[in-house]
Amino acid sequence: MVSKIDLLSLEDYEIKDLLKKGYMVVTVFGLGHVGLPLACAWLRAGAKVIGVAKTEKTVKTINRGENPVKDELTLTPIVKKYVSEGKFYATNNGIDAVRKANVVIIAVPTGVKWRETGKPIDLSILINVLETVGKGLDKGKLVIIEPTVPPGTTVNIAKPLLEKVSGLKVEKDFGLAYSPERIMAGHALQDIEENYPKIVSGIGPKSLRAVKALYEVVCKKGVITLSTPTAAEFEKIAEGVYRDVNIALANELAKFAYLLNIDFEEIRRAANSQPYCHLHKPGVGVGGYCIPIYPYFILHAAYKHGLELQLVRLARIINESMPEYVANLALKALEKINVKPEEAKVAILGLAFRGNIGDTRLTPVVDLVNYLESYGIRNIVIHDPYVHDNPTRYPLMKEIEKAIEGKDLVIVATDHDLYTKILPDIILKHCKKEVAIVDGRNIIPKEEIDKNKITYISVGGLRILKNDR
Repeated sequence: MVSKIDLLSLEDYEIKDLLKKGYMVVTVFGLGHVGLPLACAWLRAGAKVIGVAKTEKTVKTINRGENPVKDELTLTPIVKKYVSEGKFYATNNGIDAVRKANVVIIAVPTGVKWRETGKPIDLSILINVLETVGKGLDKGKLVIIEPTVPPGTTVNIAKPLLEKVSGLKVEKDFGLAYSPERIMAGHALQDIEENYPKIVSGIGPKSLRAVKALYEVVCKKGVITLSTPTAAEFEKIAEGVYRDVNIALANELAKFAYLLNIDFEEIRRAANSQPYCHLHKPGVGVGGYCIPIYPYFILHAAYKHGLELQLVRLARIINESMPEYVANLALKALEKINVKPEEAKVAILGLAFRGNIGDTRLTPVVDLVNYLESYGIRNIVIHDPYVHDNPTRYPLMKEIEKAIEGKDLVIVATDHDLYTKILPDIILKHCKKEVAIVDGRNIIPKEEIDKNKITYISVGGLRILKNDR
């Protein structure tokens, strides 16, 4: 049974003391890329944790002491340790898990319906979880919402829904806070515990006091309190939109650098040598379950208020067009080596949306493959040593030598460190004599390209065309 702790009636030091001494039970909804690192951080802060997962497979994996999130290897020994000590277990009974908890953290996906016109917002998973939480909620508990949501979600959706289902009143009977996750896949636990301050907000002063006190224990970088949940929701979206707009700017500048045949990476490094310039890197597109989605949250929300955020929308258009742009570079490269698209043998290096991880959520490589296919290119293989689940219908290979063997064209689509070490003479050894490279991430050493006289085109601008030498 959960100890009766009324978080709304306690002082800061009392809340912190209960967490550190192991009296706090925390239930986390969602045990994926966000929820499992959060669970581990709370375990290390002193809490007992109940994880709620949708699938029986995840529940069984956790309860065996195994880590189901392959890109977060630092979690593996933590999961094993706390499961074996009886301080962490998973279940798919959400109502029971809420009843046993002092703190309920919601870390489930939010998003948009990506393939539908206008990309409408989809909060269905969050709403379903809120209903479940409401059914198990009782006095003294604190509910913390972590996923990125449109501004106003906590106040206008979560608060009335929790009150209706539970029959309780926020701030009087239970606390409600919004605290956005700020992590990057591959080092999520380090981001939570060490790298960034935690943004916290509460529906009222009691909720804010509780969430602030708790996260001051969990997060070594401390916390930043915002005045309202809506402000905190807006802040998280602003972080993602900034990056999306910056990447769009880099992509536009890289296109012009291509026309001038100059290396945008050289320019970018020089420009960023002073503190007021932070140009991002251009590439095949923007993927993952964060940056491509967040702009639509704020675009839809602003539209309801009669405001069109033109720059935000344009950035999305630019970034979503990059797979097509790279596919067209591939056609130009094939033309330079006199290979017809329908006869071309192509190897794509990288399927993950970002380097050195295996996450393929909304990877732009899927759209790149679709454009290549629409241009008549059908002989395609993909290499990615990190990816286990292949969202395309083309072969996914683990050995790079086999992937590039006999190919006319090699497209670098993901910036895995491995690919920066692949010198063009290795590509020459395994590919056809007249081989072309399209460097979608501008990471292949240029001096080796020039030395080996390979036809090379990059998104970063530089063209080294064998036939033009």
